[in-house]
Formats: sequence, structure tokens, C-alpha cells
Amino acid sequence: MNNIICIAGPTASGKTAFAVELAKVTNGEVVSCDSMQVYRSMDIGTAKPTKEEMQGIPHHMLDVAEPWEDFSVSRYCAMASPIVDDIISRGKTAIIAGGTGLYMDSLIKGNDFAPFPATGVRERLEAQADAEGMDAMRELLRSIDPEAESRIHDRKRLIRALEVYYETGQTITEHNRRTQAIPPKYTPLWFGLDFADRQQLYDRIDLRVDIMLQQGLVEEIRSLLDSGVPEKCTAMQAIGYKEFVAALEGNGSMEQAAEEVKKASRHYAKRQLTWFRRNKAIHWLVRHPEESTGEILANARQILNEFDN
Repeated sequence: MNNIICIAGPTASGKTAFAVELAKVTNGEVVSCDSMQVYRSMDIGTAKPTKEEMQGIPHHMLDVAEPWEDFSVSRYCAMASPIVDDIISRGKTAIIAGGTGLYMDSLIKGNDFAPFPATGVRERLEAQADAEGMDAMRELLRSIDPEAESRIHDRKRLIRALEVYYETGQTITEHNRRTQAIPPKYTPLWFGLDFADRQQLYDRIDLRVDIMLQQGLVEEIRSLLDSGVPEKCTAMQAIGYKEFVAALEGNGSMEQAAEEVKKASRHYAKRQLTWFRRNKAIHWLVRHPEESTGEILANARQILNEFDN
């Protein structure tokens, strides 16, 4: 039995439930690889697994940061890697499950993300972004590293890419290519979850948003804001939060915000699939409309058996 399993896939593809079922048959513990589930008090909008959904399986890397904190891939790897090592040392299987591809790939590769000294470059870039807007910052990155600009979609990573260039003289793309030549720290068995009918995934995404609203997502956001969490902090810029923050401020209705969340989540799912499909080691478990979770698990167990033999 391989002692590390990675479960990747787009949002709403069933990674949480699949990880739990796989943990049961592999004597495993789950290590979440979700850049938003690390935040405390952000449970509904991040689809954080409940105690009932965990079914007694230990879950790690949940609720490890306050919602007003900035959380990074470097911090994730520094915290998650010792957890993975500990699980393996106890003779159990570490099941790394989530949809944040950068975090998962970096953890497996063992990337070293030593922070830069406090030179003020990041602060100057943040101020420039505030003054000139993100379109101008995107143009700047495009002139320096067009490959990175084409794949980066959020402010935090875009500014990080610019910071790397100004601090080192090397683009983030060059840095990534150099680190890819280094043997990975771990050699996991990879599974990817997807659907043969893309509309089935989109329907699941839409249903998830509806359920989140029924569970009290708007109340969760109000509570975060009332507790002093800044609306512009990284956590509150997540899909499912920023749209309803805008609605709470009078910029559109709740119904419009819900539709925006569904649309943004579908686009995010496409980006996740694009990221993970570059990984040729992934065994894709593609669910057809008539297939059950049990059948997908049976397919996974067959691959596990073949991998061990």
C-alpha cells in the first residue's frame, strides 16, 4: 500500500466524501489541501467537512489560521509537511485531498519558499496596485513574465510573482522550472475526480451554493464582518464571500450575488481541471450519470491493488 495518496479535482466533485471512504480502507488520515478551509469561522462558504461528514477519520489542516491573516503556499507547506511525515511514521496512509493545485503540487515537491527579508518591495507593489488598479499590475507582469500572467488569476499571487522578479531578477516561471528539476519529496498515488457530463458538475456546483445559503452562509458572513474581519482581507475575497459582502453593502441583490457565486465557481472548476490535467500521474475517476460513489470507490480500490502488486 502506498503511504501517500493525493485526491484532486474541481470544486463540488466529491473529494471530501471520497477521501473519507478511501481513508477507511487504507487506514488513512486526511490532510486538507484547500487554501480557504485553513481559516477559522469560515465553515459554510468553504464547504468545510462537518464532524458527521468526517465519520471519525482524523482531518488535518483545517482551522489553522484566523480569517484576517494572510495565508500562503509557503505557510501551508511548512505546516502540512510535518503532519504528513507524522502520519506515515505511525504506519498510516496520508490522504491529501483538495482542490488547491498550487498547494498540493508544492507540498508533494517539497518546495522551499523562504520568505524575502523586509525590503519593502511587497508593500510598494501593494500600494501601486491600490493606486493604479490590478489591470495595470497585470500589464506589468505581462511585460515581465507573460506565461505567469496567463495563468495567475488573483491579486495575491500576481503581486507575489512581481515580488519574486524584483527581489531576485528571476521570473516566477523561471523559478518554477528550476524547482521542477529537483526530485519531489513525496511519491504519491494520484486520483482525480471528474464527471463525464460537465453539466452534472455544474449542477452540483449550483446545488452546493443553494445548500450553503440554506445553511446560513449570509449569516456566517455577517458574523465575520461584525467580529471585525476586514472585508478586503484575503479570506473575504474568496468566491462565495466577496459576492455576498457586496450585496450586504447594497451592491446588488442576494439573488444576483448567488448567481455570481455559481458562475464564478463554474469558472474556477474549469481552471482547477486545467491545472490538474497537466499532471500525467493522475488516475482519473470519471463518473457517469448512472454511477454511484460506491462504484467510483471500487474503481479506486482496483487501482490501489494494481499499484501495490
